[in-house]
Amino acid sequence: MIYSKIEGQGLPFLIIHGFLGMSDNWKTLGGQFAQHGFEVHLLDMRNHGRSLQSDEFNYDLMVKDVLEYCKYNNLDNIVLLGHSMGGKVAMQFACQYQALVSKLIVADIGPKYYAPHHQTILEGLNAINFDLKPSRTEVDSILSKYINDFGTRQFLLKNLYWVEHGQLGFRFNLKSLTLNIQEIGKELPVGLSFEKEVLFLRGDRSNYIEDADFESINFLFPKSEIVTISNAGHWLHAENPNDFYAAVMNFLN
Repeated sequence: MIYSKIEGQGLPFLIIHGFLGMSDNWKTLGGQFAQHGFEVHLLDMRNHGRSLQSDEFNYDLMVKDVLEYCKYNNLDNIVLLGHSMGGKVAMQFACQYQALVSKLIVADIGPKYYAPHHQTILEGLNAINFDLKPSRTEVDSILSKYINDFGTRQFLLKNLYWVEHGQLGFRFNLKSLTLNIQEIGKELPVGLSFEKEVLFLRGDRSNYIEDADFESINFLFPKSEIVTISNAGHWLHAENPNDFYAAVMNFLN
């Protein structure tokens, strides 16, 4: 069973993080949603956060994990939100199990194929030898040789935890994610569609959802609307949380 943090009461609202993320990334927004009549479930996908570690990693398995989670917790009529990789999981889940989903929110990802583009990040992460017991500062120093962007490094460093006294490690299963990296960019399986309301959110500084993608999105999700969040890149929920929150609540209301 995948790990979750649950807050609030009301209509179930499941939030799925992106690649190399975890449920904690959504703690603040999740708390805000929980104040407005939602039972918010912040999920950790397999090989991320505190969830199961597995050599197997793909969208079919992650969709199955979410289904098992819903069955175990007797959830239906859910609001489902996913960012990036989590958005791919959410789209496929909603298409395959439409009866369980009331509304779908997809943050800065489309149903199309994305070429691999995490190689430098993974190279930096794999360059860290935890046997040498590096400090958090030393880990950041190693990553900075591969990743210039401070915000990206801080996002990754949130995955650090104390395995034991004096011994740091990453919560995500780096070995499995590295071996299965080709799975992340795969397109939505052929033949799927979702007939209920969908909100696609994209950052105005992100190229994950381009104007040219609108036609294919509207074909697979005929009741969708696409909203652009200003002053935001791919991590739009972190870069402009106020506008992100307002757009989601406007859609849900």
